[in-house]
Amino acid sequence: MIKSELVQRISAQNPHLYQRDVEKIVNAILGEIVAAMARGDRVELRGFGAFSVKQRPARTGRNPRTGAHVAVDQKCVPFFKTGKEMRERLNQTSET
Repeated sequence: MIKSELVQRISAQNPHLYQRDVEKIVNAILGEIVAAMARGDRVELRGFGAFSVKQRPARTGRNPRTGAHVAVDQKCVPFFKTGKEMRERLNQTSET
């Protein structure tokens, strides 16, 4: 699912909202998550999961094409850990 599909589904479930307003809301939520992570904060959405930032140290990498050693700077990468409720819903057996 891409962001535009998410906006369309939310709009379909809430016909009293305009699609452009739903798009603004989705963009605002995602923007706040990114802004919090940029500050180094952890964002936890109960039942869904937690977004955090992990720092990867500088290292020596290798160019796969030439085999030459390349210095890779340290960097911050986003990390997502699923919540318990989401894991349970994804792993439930189809007993119904």
